[in-house]
Amino acid sequence: MTATDSIGAGAPTRVEANRRSVERRLRVSVISPSAAAFSGAATSIIAPAHDGELGILYGHAPMVVLLGEGLLHIRTDDGPHRFRVARGFLQVLNNTVAVLAEEVEPAPES
Repeated sequence: MTATDSIGAGAPTRVEANRRSVERRLRVSVISPSAAAFSGAATSIIAPAHDGELGILYGHAPMVVLLGEGLLHIRTDDGPHRFRVARGFLQVLNNTVAVLAEEVEPAPES
């Protein structure tokens, strides 16, 4: 191996970095009794739990929480999505987030 062979060794290429960043997405569903409000890939979520806000990123531990009332923020590659949610549950399992709420409505952008 020469000195030039080791330059950049181990560093991901731009294509590999893009592929990895695309793979590191949460699969998100937001569902109410009347409709499916959102289904898609997200980079992060902030949800109103019954006892405060909860942030979720790729690799989050599995859990189920009781939702409170408030704004659900979903950040995607296309931009932010906001919903007003009330009463329900949020489950995180294997980078999949399911939000099941009694009330879901789009929230205006601020």
